[in-house]
Amino acid sequence: MMRAPLFWYRPRGFKARALAPLAAIWSAATKRRLRNGAWEKLPVPVVCVGNINAGGTGKTPSIIALLGLFGEAGITAHVVSRGYGGTLEGPVRVDERVHGAGDVGDEPLQISTFGPCWVAKDRVAGARAAIADGAQVILLDDGFQNPALAKDLDIVVVDAEVGFGNGCVMPAGPLREPVAAGLARADVVLSIGPERAQKRLEQDWPQITALPRWKAQLQPLEMGMDWGDMRCVAFAGIGRPGKFFASLEREGATLVASHAFPDHEPYSEAVLQRLKAEADAKGAQLVTTEKDVARLPEHFKPEVLAFPVRLVFEDADAVRARLRELV
Repeated sequence: MMRAPLFWYRPRGFKARALAPLAAIWSAATKRRLRNGAWEKLPVPVVCVGNINAGGTGKTPSIIALLGLFGEAGITAHVVSRGYGGTLEGPVRVDERVHGAGDVGDEPLQISTFGPCWVAKDRVAGARAAIADGAQVILLDDGFQNPALAKDLDIVVVDAEVGFGNGCVMPAGPLREPVAAGLARADVVLSIGPERAQKRLEQDWPQITALPRWKAQLQPLEMGMDWGDMRCVAFAGIGRPGKFFASLEREGATLVASHAFPDHEPYSEAVLQRLKAEADAKGAQLVTTEKDVARLPEHFKPEVLAFPVRLVFEDADAVRARLRELV
């Protein structure tokens, strides 16, 4: 997946205006696809965790957090994902002992360590397989613009730090559809970021205040690890690598080097050996995200420390109450 152009997150300029005709075509195609969708109704609730932006908003930690809340309530939730970056058509239940990121994608592999996760290019088939396996709720990963299934709760995840960028649809901006069209179908906005970013999001995009809103933050997982003064060579292939690097520094780590790769990009042996050589030369530790660890070959994982984060809701009781209404 390509790295997002910088102009997507700046005030609309020449590039965005020049690409507006292509953006209009993209918007029309999305609108037509949604209008002509099957919207098949399943016998169990479907909770869609999606976004209006093209990736990098925090869907995976959001799904993991929701899996945890359903589990606390004694409700069996299964995740259904298209398995971006994987080769398996599915439906197949992800098993980290059997599958690799090349089979099922890095995000499903990560999610599968927290709860049942299915990969299926055909989302209806994947959901039906999950139900046959005992799912009481389907958590649909990244299906907000997919009209195959009827949803009982549509959650739009947004990174409060960047909002909806310049407000333009791809390729003129970072959006899959216009903000107004997306929010009209949403039931909840889940905004992730510190309070200052949350306030700025409300100011820049007041439309979100018309919907129920769940605020949350990504917080480092307590592992007893002292990051203070640790010399690190950090690398990440995620939607916003800079956010990961900044989180490491906030924990006290000293970044002697940082390397950003495109989201979901597989790591070649040559790249990994260059990273290791750099870390050895600088007397530093290689550090990356949990999502990136899922794409590393087994023989290299002992060389790398993962920096795990978890989504923490500002008002978890309100989220629990809304989820209980579904079941």
